[in-house]
Amino acid sequence: MPQSLIVVPTYNERDNVRDVAARFLAALPGTELLFVDDNSPDGTGQILDELAAAEPRIHVMHRAGKLGLGTAYVEGFGWGLARGYEYLFEMDADGSHDPKYLPTMLALAVDGADVVIGSRYVPGGGTENWGIGRKVISRGGGLYARSVLGLEVRDVTAGFICWRRAALEAIDLSTISSNGYSFQIEMKYRAHKKGMRLVETPILFADRRVGQSKMSRAIFAEALLKVWALRFRRP
Repeated sequence: MPQSLIVVPTYNERDNVRDVAARFLAALPGTELLFVDDNSPDGTGQILDELAAAEPRIHVMHRAGKLGLGTAYVEGFGWGLARGYEYLFEMDADGSHDPKYLPTMLALAVDGADVVIGSRYVPGGGTENWGIGRKVISRGGGLYARSVLGLEVRDVTAGFICWRRAALEAIDLSTISSNGYSFQIEMKYRAHKKGMRLVETPILFADRRVGQSKMSRAIFAEALLKVWALRFRRP
């Protein structure tokens, strides 16, 4: 099994992390987990430390406060690259990303894809338990970003991804400037501009089962503005 790491940011996910850890590890034998916790006030960090003490494949990074999704992934990826992992996944802690897709995504990366995207918007993909408003915002926002940036990727805001080590190194994580919803867009755009091979594979995305969504109007507005900054950024 290739050496792989799943990076999972957490903030107030105490009711999810035990189940997430068990399911992720079972779905991809040989992989390891890195939870990046932003000092969750609900005690998520303490639960993660207990899980790590009992399972050597689980690692925990504690951060000082709620510093954002983008920086959590950047720090998590940096941790993984420094320790030699060849394939690095990003996944949510809310149960929306089904780990049954992990073996397929890893196989595509091993077969030559630089970035494998678990996509809701290719044939065979979709969403579950979403209202019409959320579907319109997601599809509309994706079409908007794709049009501005000239991306062929159908699901530009997807957050279930397998990155080949070389792709993350080519992007230069220290220069990533997005920290919210737009982080996913910027990462794919930067990989595209570096000539990386981006491949989409269908997934069924389910709404979170426990807890509250981290999405806000400010995060969505940042994404709308960020695509123009990316489009006209100097090389």
